[in-house]
Amino acid sequence: MLKEPAEIVVREDGSVQLPMGLLVEAGLGVGARILAYSDGDGRIVLRREADAMDDLLAGRPL
Repeated sequence: MLKEPAEIVVREDGSVQLPMGLLVEAGLGVGARILAYSDGDGRIVLRREADAMDDLLAGRPL
């Protein structure tokens, strides 16, 4: 299901703030550990740390 995109601004220090609604839809709460990586030109992927580690240990790509 496609959700309405959220506009996010990259600050001068490189930080961003993700809307709580977006985090809730992704199943992420306060204190959640996530990994971020580039997936090509203009795309950044955020994954739960545990999910990414499970994939890596099983030999699946991120």
